[in-house]
Amino acid sequence: MKLIIESGSTKSDWVLVEKGIETNRYKTMGYNPFFHNETIIFNSINQNREIKRISKDVKEVFFYGAGCSSKELNSVVEKALRKVFCNAIISVDHDLVACAFATYEGVPAISCILGTGSNSCMFDGENLVEAVPALGYILGDEGAGSYYGKKLLTDFLYGKLPKEINDDFVNEFNLTKADIFDSTYMKPHANVYLASFMRFISKHIENSYVDDMIKKGMKHFMENHVCCYENYQEMKVHFIGSMSSIFKNQLEHAAQELGIDVGLIIKQPVDRLVQYHINKPIQKTAL
Repeated sequence: MKLIIESGSTKSDWVLVEKGIETNRYKTMGYNPFFHNETIIFNSINQNREIKRISKDVKEVFFYGAGCSSKELNSVVEKALRKVFCNAIISVDHDLVACAFATYEGVPAISCILGTGSNSCMFDGENLVEAVPALGYILGDEGAGSYYGKKLLTDFLYGKLPKEINDDFVNEFNLTKADIFDSTYMKPHANVYLASFMRFISKHIENSYVDDMIKKGMKHFMENHVCCYENYQEMKVHFIGSMSSIFKNQLEHAAQELGIDVGLIIKQPVDRLVQYHINKPIQKTAL
């Protein structure tokens, strides 16, 4: 019995596999060792009754998560998982590895994450290369939920939102500058807070302001995280995550401007990740 977990900063998808067959699914909050310590992760998982019920029977755990980009950070998640799954071999790796596995079609390609945060890699089936680092929601995360949420709040506070969007924003959230500052500068998980405004943004996708904002963000992401790879125009470029799925048209528009050949667009990569684990031996990767 094994568990395969794909975790972003907002949510985690868990799949239980027995004898090569998926038998159950679970959902929890997302776990990112940049923002969540061992105690927080352990307590959250341990409070899930369904997961706790099977914990002693699980023999292997494959966890892929945002922020799991070094041995030190991975150990935070690994220690928490060991406390829950005391009889299991634990493997913790970067969400980029999950992205690469979930999009691999037998030939080298560039694979991108566009969710709460953003990142990219090139994967040839054995070796994973990250050409430029992910800089997080303050310095980077171009094209991600946190990026667009920050843009929306900035334009709201500067009085730059179109009247229709501004009025709806005030009516729905009733936020003051103090409220926004408290959530972005004082409270934890500001990246998730910023990304939470994507539901509101997507509601106004027909508005030219939002359409233009999304296209610019997608292009900004590709200029930094796709065009950095040699011969990027000769490879398929795959995308996973909610932003790539919801704003598929804007993504493809930006890609066309840069001569990028869009391949797969997958909202939830866990399905293909599970199939990769079932069908293929796991190769060692290097960031």
